[in-house]
Amino acid sequence: MAYRMISPLVILLWVLAGVQLSAQGILDAGGNVQASPAPADEAAPGEDAQDGSAQLPLKRIALFSSGVGYFEHTGRITGNAAFPLSFPGSALNDVLKSLAVSQNAPGSSPPSISYPSGDSLYQTLRSLKIDLSGNPGIPEILQGLRGAELEAQSGETTVRGRILGVEYRSRPHAETGAPEVEILLSLSGEEGIQSLNLKDVTRFSFTDPAIAQDLNRALDLIAAERGDETKELLVRLPGNGSRDGFLSYVIPVPVWKVSYRLDLSPPSPAFQGWAIIDNDGDRDWNQVEISLVSGRPVSFIQNLYAPYYLSRPVVPLAIPGAAQGRAYASGSPQAEEARNDRSGQAQKNENLRAYSYGGKPEQEYSEAPAAPQEPRRRAPLPTGTPAAARGSPLGEQFEFTLPGLITLERRQSAMVPLVNASIRAEKTLVYTAPPARRDAPGRAAHPAVCVELTNTTGLTLPPGPITVYDKGAYAGDALIEFFPEQEKRLIAYGEDLAVSVSSSGLENRSVTAVTVSKGVMTINRKQRYETAYAVRNAGGESKQLIIEHPITQNTALAEPKNYREKTDTLYRFNMTVPAKQTASFTVREESPLSEQIILAQLRFESFLGYAANQELPPAIRAGLNRAVELRKAANDAKTRLADLESQKSKLAAEQDRIRRNLEAAGGQSPQGQNYLNRLLGLDRQIDETADRITAAAQEVKDAQEAFDQFLGNLSL
Repeated sequence: MAYRMISPLVILLWVLAGVQLSAQGILDAGGNVQASPAPADEAAPGEDAQDGSAQLPLKRIALFSSGVGYFEHTGRITGNAAFPLSFPGSALNDVLKSLAVSQNAPGSSPPSISYPSGDSLYQTLRSLKIDLSGNPGIPEILQGLRGAELEAQSGETTVRGRILGVEYRSRPHAETGAPEVEILLSLSGEEGIQSLNLKDVTRFSFTDPAIAQDLNRALDLIAAERGDETKELLVRLPGNGSRDGFLSYVIPVPVWKVSYRLDLSPPSPAFQGWAIIDNDGDRDWNQVEISLVSGRPVSFIQNLYAPYYLSRPVVPLAIPGAAQGRAYASGSPQAEEARNDRSGQAQKNENLRAYSYGGKPEQEYSEAPAAPQEPRRRAPLPTGTPAAARGSPLGEQFEFTLPGLITLERRQSAMVPLVNASIRAEKTLVYTAPPARRDAPGRAAHPAVCVELTNTTGLTLPPGPITVYDKGAYAGDALIEFFPEQEKRLIAYGEDLAVSVSSSGLENRSVTAVTVSKGVMTINRKQRYETAYAVRNAGGESKQLIIEHPITQNTALAEPKNYREKTDTLYRFNMTVPAKQTASFTVREESPLSEQIILAQLRFESFLGYAANQELPPAIRAGLNRAVELRKAANDAKTRLADLESQKSKLAAEQDRIRRNLEAAGGQSPQGQNYLNRLLGLDRQIDETADRITAAAQEVKDAQEAFDQFLGNLSL
C-alpha cells in the first residue's frame, strides 16, 4: 500500500540504489586506498616497501548534514606498506586536522605521513638559477641574472656579453613630445659596454646551459602546479608480516539532502523518505556502508597545510668591544628556588622528549589505538512499518545507516531509501490569525489545508520538503522542520477555497475593586481583549478547523477555558464548521491593572472626577465627596487668606506713597496736613487687616488639618 502513489521513476531509483559497480585504485577524495605495487628486490632493507598485495579499501562513509564526510578504510597489509593518498587542495586542511592511522600488530613501528610543503613550489623556484617565483617580467628576470652571459639579437646585429644591469630612462616622444620610458639592457663584452633597447631585442639566450636547464625546469613546475589541483600524502606503515590496517579522515563533501512523500489515501497513511547523496570525488564508492548523520556539530577549517613563520627580533652581533656598565638587583632565596624549579621542569621536559622519541622500547609503540566502536543500532521497526534505513542516536546527533552496501560512481548522485513506514496523520484546516487589529475588522481569508503528523516511524527525521498525495493524486507540497520521535507537527500543503474566516476585535476596561486606606486609593481594573471569528463553510461536508490565535502579551485566557495547544506566541483552538453554514468563535483575554492614587496630591479637578466616577462603589464616592467638601473648604480659606494678604500689600504701598508726598509737601502746609490725616487712616486699616489675616491663617490651618485628618482616617 505504501508504494501505490510512487511513480515508476521513483521505483527505478529504488532499484538503482542496489546496483553493484566496481572500482579500484589509489584513494582520490574518498576512493579506495591501495598500495602501489613495487618489485620486492627494489626495496632495500629499512626502506618502505610498497606491497602490491596489501590494500586498505574504503569500507564506511558517514555523511554529515554540516557539510563534511567521514571516510574509513580498513584491510590487511603486509610488510613495510606505503599508501599514497590524493585529495583536492581545498580538502587538505581538513585531512591534516582529522587523519587517523593505525595498525594492529605487535612490534610495528609508528606510522608516518609525509607530503610536499605548502610553499614548496615557491621555495623550489627560488632555489633555481633563474628565479620565476614572483611572476617577474623580462626586465626583472634579466636584472636578477646580473653577471650571466647573454647573446641577444637586435635587428641584424648579434651582441654577446655579460649582463651589467637593466636601466629605465624617460625621454620625450619624437612626435608627440609626451614622456615615454625606455628599458635599456647593459651588456659588458669584448667590445666594451653596450646598451640595447629591450623593445628592439627580438631574441636572446643564455650561454650557460645550467641557466637554460633551470628555466625549462621552472616552466615545467609552474605548468604542473597549474594543471594539477590535487595534493598527495604518503602514509607509511612500517612492520612485518600480515596485519590489520586502519585509516580514516574527514573532508568536505556536499550536504546530503532529504525529501519525503506522504500518501493520505485510506486505509492508513504511508510515509516515505529519500536521501540524496553526491559523490563529487574522482573515485568510485564500491561496496561501501553509508551512514547519514543529521545534527549540528561544530565544524571549522584551520590553515594547517601552508607553512607559518613567526617574526623574530634581530639581535646585534656579539662582537668584542667596550664593556657596558650594568646594575644587578639583589636576589632572594625565593627567587633562587623559583629558578631551580624552572630548571627541574626543563629537565622533565627533556626527559619527556627522550621518552617520546627514543627512550621507550620500540615494542611499546606498537600499541595501536582501538578501532572505533560501531554505534549501537536500533532494532528493526516492527512488522507493518518497515524502515529503509536503520536509525540510532549518535551522541547529540542521529544516524541513519543505509541498508546493504552501496556502490556509487564518481561524479554521480543517487537517491537512496531513508524511511518507509506507516505514520499517524489527521487532516484538518488551520487558520492563522494576523496580529490583532482591534480598530478595524479583519479581511476574510481561506484557511490552510493541513495534516497533523505524529512521528511514529521510530526515527528522528531531518527537515525537508514533503510531497503530499491524496486519493491517488498530487495534493501539494509542504515543509517540515527537525522532527523527533513521537512529536506532533502541522504541515500545510494548500488552501481550502470553500472556507473563509474573518475576525473582528474590541477592547474595554472595567473596575473590579476599589480600596482607600490612609489617603491612598487603589483601583483594580481588568483590561479585556476580545476577538470574534466568523467561519463560513460553503462546501458540502463538515470541516474541522484549528484557529491559531496570537497571544496578547501579559494576558490570561478567559474564554474559552480550554485550548488544543499553546506555543510561545499563539493558542490553537478546535472547532467544527457544518456544511453550508457559518459558525462563530470568540476568544477573550484579560489582563489585571492596578492604579494607586495619593488623594492629598490630586488636583482639585481630578478629585472631582474620581468623586463623580460611576464605576466606583457608592461608599467610595460618598467618602470622596466628603473629602471634596473638606478640600473645597480648605481651598476657600486659602483664597480668603490670599485676598487679605493682597489687600494688606496694597495698603502698605499706598501708605508708602503718601509718606513720600508728605515729606515733599511739608507737615505744616495744608496739603501736608491732609497727607498726615490720610496716613493715620491707613495705619488703622493695616492693623485691622493684619488681625483679619491672623484669623484667616488660623482658618486655613484648621481646614487643612480637617482635610488631612479625614483622609488619614478614611478606610473603605
